[in-house]
Formats: sequence, C-alpha cells, structure tokens
Amino acid sequence: MFVVLTTDDIFGADTRRAAIRELNESATHSTAHTAAHTTAHTTSLNYPAGALVLLAGLPGAGKSTLLDRLYGLRGDERAPVAVGSALVIDSRQARNWWARILRPVPPRARVPLVQLTHVWRITRAVRQGRSVIAHTRGTWPHILRGFAWLARRRGGEVHLILIDVAPRTARAGQYARGRVVTTATMARHIRLWRPLLEQAKRTGAVPPADGVTVLDRAAADRLKVIRFGPPVPPAPDGPPVSAAR
Repeated sequence: MFVVLTTDDIFGADTRRAAIRELNESATHSTAHTAAHTTAHTTSLNYPAGALVLLAGLPGAGKSTLLDRLYGLRGDERAPVAVGSALVIDSRQARNWWARILRPVPPRARVPLVQLTHVWRITRAVRQGRSVIAHTRGTWPHILRGFAWLARRRGGEVHLILIDVAPRTARAGQYARGRVVTTATMARHIRLWRPLLEQAKRTGAVPPADGVTVLDRAAADRLKVIRFGPPVPPAPDGPPVSAAR
C-alpha cells in the first residue's frame, strides 16, 4: 500500500498557513540582500553558513549537470551527498531511491512521490541547520515560502540561483539526458518560470528569497565553486571574489 503525501504532510498545515501569513507580512525581509546578481565573469558564489541555496530552472536547463561538475556527483546516488560543509540534494537522488522499490511502476507515475521525497529531504536538512545546495524546478512558490519560513526559524537564509536558458535549449537538454517531459508539462513549467525569471531581472528580488543570482548557460559553465561561510578574500592584486549577497 502506498501513502499519498501532500505538502501539508511535509510542512504541516499550520506551518504552511503560518509561513504564508508571516512571509506576506515581511516580503521586504533582508532587503539589503535582495539585489539580483546577474553574473558575467563570476567563478565563485559565496553564501552564509547554514543557508539554503536553491538551484532553479526549466527541466533540462542543466541544474544536475552543474551540481555534477561542482560536487563530483556520479548520478547514481540515492541520498543527499555531503561535500565539505555543503549538503547537496538533487531530485535525481530521490528518483534513484524509489526506482529500486517501484520498478513495475512507470517512471512518470513515480513523479509525485519522488518530488515529495525530495522536498522532505530539503526540509529535514533545513531543520538541522545544514548548509544546503538543492536542485529545484523553481515553479512551486508555496514550497519556496515554506523553505524560507523554516530557514528563518533557524536563523538561516534562502537564496536562489536561476539558470536562464531558452525553452528550446532546455528541451534539447532533456533529450540529451534521455528523460523528456510531456509537452503539457513543459508548457506548464514555462508558464510558471517566465514570470519568476522576469521578476528577478526587473526588480532584483524574488521574495521571500534573501537573494537571487541569474546565470545564463555560459555563466553557469564558468562557475567553479559555491561556498558557504565567510567570503574568501581575494588574492593580492587579484580580482575580487564575486559574492551573491
């Protein structure tokens, strides 16, 4: 027997309602850190210890590819991976974990359970006060509100990294990885994604996130490290380290 979970089962209905109420009342929280940061030459992004950094983009935009390159993931992991001070959480890990149990079930039918497991893993890490870099499609505003509320309850912050690629490029990425979403699903993601990206570019903020960084494909390819903790000082006579705060 399988139990179907909802976001209320993960966060709790009271928590979700409190999060929405509190964050709507404090949409300008930490306004000093809400400047959008569109990088051109940045190779390093720095975040406070204990922050939750959500790597968002359309399906096929290259989120898992970036995590693989930065953190040496193989793609066959079934659980979050600790790399230095960071805990790396990719939805692919939940998908791999459920695949061994739900082999007779078509992959698309597993998606709700995989996504809820992924959200639960991020929630658990935030509650533990971990420094987290997590893959997300970025089109669930209620989930972002819940994460932000939980992080602030722990004294932490939530930051977004938005991978800005054209839908056609993202579609090609899906074919390259061998996992293609339906036309209807892709259209839904595009419809929800575009306002989020446009808001970040236009206003420099995506409340309730504390900061947002926009990377096009070239900038994502140049990124070499995501650090948690105090900013690393630049080398003598060298260029300053570009921070996302």
